[in-house]
Amino acid sequence: MNFLSKLSSKNLFIFNLVFIGVIFGFSLAFLSFSCSTPKSQKTAQAQVNQVIIPENALAVAEGLQSAFNSVSDRVLPSVVELKTVSIRKQQIPQFNGIPWEFFFGPRDRGDGQDRGGQEREFRSQGLGSGIIVRNQDGKYYVLTNNHVVSEANEIRIATMDGKEYPAELVGKDERKDLAMVSFKTGDHYPLAVLGNSDMVKVGDWAIAMGNPLGEQFSFSVTMGIVSAVGRTGGPGGNINDFIQTDAPINQGNSGGALVNIRGEVIGINTWIASNNGGGSVGLGFAIPINNAKRSIDEFISSGSISYGWLGVSLNDPGKETLTALGLEGKRGALASQVFLGSPADKGGIRPGDFITSVNGREARGMNQLTMMVGDLKPGDRAAFALIRDGVSREIQVRIEARTDQVASDNKKLWPGVYVAPLTDELRNALKLEKDAQGLFVGNVISNSPADIIGLRVNDRITGINGEEVKDIAAFYRLLREKTDRELWFNFIRGDSSLETLKFKR
Repeated sequence: MNFLSKLSSKNLFIFNLVFIGVIFGFSLAFLSFSCSTPKSQKTAQAQVNQVIIPENALAVAEGLQSAFNSVSDRVLPSVVELKTVSIRKQQIPQFNGIPWEFFFGPRDRGDGQDRGGQEREFRSQGLGSGIIVRNQDGKYYVLTNNHVVSEANEIRIATMDGKEYPAELVGKDERKDLAMVSFKTGDHYPLAVLGNSDMVKVGDWAIAMGNPLGEQFSFSVTMGIVSAVGRTGGPGGNINDFIQTDAPINQGNSGGALVNIRGEVIGINTWIASNNGGGSVGLGFAIPINNAKRSIDEFISSGSISYGWLGVSLNDPGKETLTALGLEGKRGALASQVFLGSPADKGGIRPGDFITSVNGREARGMNQLTMMVGDLKPGDRAAFALIRDGVSREIQVRIEARTDQVASDNKKLWPGVYVAPLTDELRNALKLEKDAQGLFVGNVISNSPADIIGLRVNDRITGINGEEVKDIAAFYRLLREKTDRELWFNFIRGDSSLETLKFKR
């Protein structure tokens, strides 16, 4: 009989408990010995994983962070949210349970009553951003984009402190996509500080402020750099030379502030280029604030914008045309057409003149030159630097007021035809002989002199008033020297050599 068999059942139960306790305690000791990490080892491991940032680098980063904090605190209170409502009315058909009325409309039953249904009002909401730029006796003026408020019947301003005010449209300008609204309050709101967008350089910090995608993300701040300046091609024929930035801009940011590291507004966020349905892909564009400074004063004083008128049709010539005119490497815009009797015509600007600056300010291209001329006030005398036949000269022109009527009178647009040199590529595209001569007619302006006398697109001009045109330089030279009384063209159409009618000046 063994030891365990001699124990009573009670003593056996106690022995089992003691045995199990010993085994459990030994197991814990073993696990503690095999799995735990000594305290000294824990400390060493923590020291190895600790990220050590050099003090000088940390000071720079914290200084920049502090700058962004300060800019946000300073500028955001002058940024507002614009809530708009556009109302349109539409006739709702009214049917009387007759099947054909569903497809063809109510029949005229001869009683003179209108059976076209009732008129219903449709309300659509919009959103955008704006910047408080002026305060006159408690009336605050907010600068924004025209496309934010142009169709609005109701406008409300929401400020960063959570208050809302009814607002009214002061004025709008479709050409620059600018508008101004106003609201009244006894509360105090700071005015945005306007910087100098002419000093903006590629690589500068750019901070975008506004209200992307509505109330949920209102008064947001995003950061990037200035990616480029002088960008053109804005929507709706906008004539601005935009600042491009990679600071995230989304729907609802339109009209908000683009700010530099000093907290100065350098642009008005306006549009984005996107291939994903309107989301930001780092291609945002802002109207330079200098383009808007004069507009602010005119909106407040008169509610409208007046533009200066030179009376030329400008274009950015291609490489072949620049080479043919001896203008390689030059910046400016070509005055390809001139309105007869316009300030340009009176001052001595002629078709083919390449304008390089206005009042000493360089013109980087057609859009910027158009904007520079538009910013001139009627009655101003402006100095236009230009190149003609390879020679630089300066012409003084007295600017007049631009009106839609005078700017659309194509009968005075001289000569009313856009031409291009015949290159090998163009000859191949038109299936012409390699030695084919003349200037290709790319466009003829409707109702212009060239249109009236019979010139058409795809014609090839070979002469002016009977004198041979060998290249585009000769084309513009003959226009200046041989057409003071009348104009006609020698040209080729198909396989035929023809001559237009004569236009009497």
